[in-house]
Amino acid sequence: MRSLLTFKIWKEGKYCIAYNPEFDIASQGKNFEQAEKKLGEAIELFVYTAKKIGTLKEILQESGFIQKNKAWFPPKILISPVELKV
Repeated sequence: MRSLLTFKIWKEGKYCIAYNPEFDIASQGKNFEQAEKKLGEAIELFVYTAKKIGTLKEILQESGFIQKNKAWFPPKILISPVELKV
């Protein structure tokens, strides 16, 4: 399965946190590149495991993916800043 996924990376203390909202998976690294790489590895392992145990289709549907023909398309995710008065 090949798909374009969304990720967000931010600095938290000494580490960078990488987060994928489609699968609700996060990872961390010492820099942005390492955090992104580790997130990719975590997603690959998650998808591989779901395929192996037969739950991938259910997970994709629950995560908002849409199947057209034999391809899966991720949900559209809008990320934009919001100004709040606190």
